[in-house]
Amino acid sequence: MPSPSHSPRQLHFGIFLFSIGYHPGAWRLAGVDPKASHDPAFIASIARKAEDAKFDFFFLGDALATSAEQQYVFPSQTVRLEPFTMLGYVAAHTQRIGLIATANTTYADPYHIARQTASLDHLSGGRLAWNVVTGADERAAKNFSRDHHWDNSRRYDCAEELVDVVSQLWDSWEDDALVGDQQAGLLVDPTKLHAIEHEGRFFQVKGPLNVARPPQGQIPLVNAGTSPRSRAFGAAHSTVVFAGVPTFEAAQGFYKEIKAGAVASGRTADDVSVLPGLVPYIGRTSEEAYALYQRLSALIAAKLDTAALERDLRVPLAGLSGEDAFPAFDEADPAFALARLFITQARKLNRTDTPTVRHVFEYAIARGRGHFLAIGSAEEVADTIQHWFENGAADGFNICPPHLPAGLDDFVELVLPILRARGLFREEYAGSTFGAHFGRSDRPANRFEGVRTADAEFGRITETHHRVV
Repeated sequence: MPSPSHSPRQLHFGIFLFSIGYHPGAWRLAGVDPKASHDPAFIASIARKAEDAKFDFFFLGDALATSAEQQYVFPSQTVRLEPFTMLGYVAAHTQRIGLIATANTTYADPYHIARQTASLDHLSGGRLAWNVVTGADERAAKNFSRDHHWDNSRRYDCAEELVDVVSQLWDSWEDDALVGDQQAGLLVDPTKLHAIEHEGRFFQVKGPLNVARPPQGQIPLVNAGTSPRSRAFGAAHSTVVFAGVPTFEAAQGFYKEIKAGAVASGRTADDVSVLPGLVPYIGRTSEEAYALYQRLSALIAAKLDTAALERDLRVPLAGLSGEDAFPAFDEADPAFALARLFITQARKLNRTDTPTVRHVFEYAIARGRGHFLAIGSAEEVADTIQHWFENGAADGFNICPPHLPAGLDDFVELVLPILRARGLFREEYAGSTFGAHFGRSDRPANRFEGVRTADAEFGRITETHHRVV
């Protein structure tokens, strides 16, 4: 590959924790602990490896429903710890790496989220970001005393109001409101503590918060851009937008949309970083990498479901077995766009011009949330990363190792040295907060600074009374 240009831009990397591996067959691989999702020592070890490698963040997603059947489709999401609790533990075992906690706005109260996020930002020394999700799993409604899951529009109406309320609560304490003046007998300066008096469609919140303003002032937001509303939200508000894009072309389109949306919202394109998910299958040779994918695919526990595959891809599969060649279809027809993607990937991943029905089914399961599968030698994977980074498709990547811990080790030990040699990734952290990792050095001003409140007047009367007595 040609020598890289010496651009001031550098890649951002995060580790997206799937404790038993992103690939659905990985939990059955020798050396993988099927119960790793509940092993605190394992979780801390992954976070420390990522920190030692100077990753920007350690990220834990979340879900509010599960079932035994899910183990066949996405086993790594079947069972896992609550994210704020886990990240509190991780914060105590790390010093510099950013921490992203997921909180679902559809089934939450803004005061709870404001307390949790502010508390964890304090405990981590300003390393927290909040992944804002509205939930895509309709089963969650039944776990929260609801008859149905709200539609996308209502979920995002609620999310936007909730985020606004949380943001106000973070500001309800000015930076120096917690005085702690032992001589004067003044713990809190009442002129710098603010009720927010929010009255909205979904929430009525008086405030103030009972946690002092977070170290970062305003905790950075993160979200995954899937629906138009989520992409618009990310462009307008998020520091990082995740993307599940299976191809370079799709990534370019997504990147362009988010950057343009940021500018249209009054921000700059650099205010938001776009990080697609990347599932790296790495070998010391290309052959090793493809063998790894095929070995993991052979461990998939899900039974071949040709009916579901036919329904999704619109290609007739009745009467075919897994070992039959996947039938031909018009790959130029837009109606078969998903089938074209699947057959293209099945050809590539299995290194054959005539993939079988099982090959296509294995890719359908292995793609999970639709993240890009980068496969090859360390040099080839590094080339792919650089190509996306330098050609308007990514500012970095949310790394989803197909198996753990070795999948992360391969990326850190084999790929990162190549990217560092090309000047594309940091040697050392430049800051110690999540915002600093993404170039946010200025602490946001407090919207309530200088605003006189009823609490302040009460404090003045109380203080006068104290002096008189």
